[in-house]
This record gives sequence, structure tokens and C-alpha cells, in this order.
Amino acid sequence: MEFAEVLRRRRMVRDYDPDRPVPAEVRERLLAHALRAPSAGFSQGWAFLVLETEAERDAFWTATTAPGAPDGWLTRMRRAPLLVVPFSHKAAYLDRYAEPDKGWTDRDESRWPVPYWDVDTGMASLLMLLTAVDEGLGACFFGVPPERVAALRAEFGVPDEYTPVGCVSVGYPGQGDKRSPSLKRGRRGVDEVVHRGRWAG
Repeated sequence: MEFAEVLRRRRMVRDYDPDRPVPAEVRERLLAHALRAPSAGFSQGWAFLVLETEAERDAFWTATTAPGAPDGWLTRMRRAPLLVVPFSHKAAYLDRYAEPDKGWTDRDESRWPVPYWDVDTGMASLLMLLTAVDEGLGACFFGVPPERVAALRAEFGVPDEYTPVGCVSVGYPGQGDKRSPSLKRGRRGVDEVVHRGRWAG
């Protein structure tokens, strides 16, 4: 598939065919492509929790959602045969930039204009989303509620210094997948968001 077509087709898929697992070779390509994301200082401060078995996925949904009957969105999302939870690792960046070739002598977080550890992990997540499209699958990036992060860490033995930036669900789109009502807002045009030479409007 041409890259322009991958971009055109990319959207968040919220329902999956539960009877079609993600082939192992496709899963490995998703992960390998995620590692091609840029990272400040080549710090590569990310990690990925891969959940494929029914028991693993059920444990994720139990840890990250409130008790009670799932709503329609959650029911459809739970059909995804593959979940990848990307984690950022701030310490990897602070350590890297305290190395001699970077010129800083401490790990002062205030030097960072934005949390690059989260930004870079987000870019790795986007590469997984694009790879899914290229492979003929659907995917969705969604958040982990802040109040459920501790339960997620405890369930899967994740060290405290790793922070989930979200979750990527992957699978073949199901019959119940519908375009989000939010899309009725329309995509903002180039003239609305691009400022050439000087901020205008």
C-alpha cells in the first residue's frame, strides 16, 4: 500500500472480529516498526506490554475499567485480539542527557520544554497505528484512566518509573465498527492550522 493511502485510511477502529487473531508475523512487524520512532538523544525511553491471550486481555480490562456492566464502546473494544500498552520511561532521558556527550552534569527535569519521553512514546504508538493499516488491520489508541494506572502496574508487575501513555488495540475490524460521531465536525483545513512566516488570525 502506498504511504499516502495508509494515511488516508488511518482512523480509530472501535470494534474487532474476535475470531481473527493478529498473525504473529504482523504483531512482530508492529513492534519492530514502533522501535523506528525518533527519540531525543536516541534515549529510546519506551517499553511495550503485549497482551494477546484472553486471560491477559481480561486482566487488562479489569484493571483499567470501573466495575459494572460494560457499555457498548467497551464491549466492542474488548473484542480486540491484541493490546499493546506503550510505556514511557523518563529516567532514560534524564540519564542520557547527563552523559558526557550531551553536556549536562545532572538530571534536572526543568531543562525539558515538554516531556519528550511521552512525546517519543506517542510517536512509536503512531507507527503501530500506521503499520496496522498497511497490514489490512484496524487499530485504536485510547487512554488509561489516571486512577487505574496503579492497578494496571500491579496487575502486570510494571515498575513505578514506567508510565502508560495509552493503549493500542489491534485486530481485524468487526461488523459493529462505525465511524465516530466526532468526525461530523470535519477535518480542519490547512489554512486553519498552518501559519506561514507569522502567526495569523
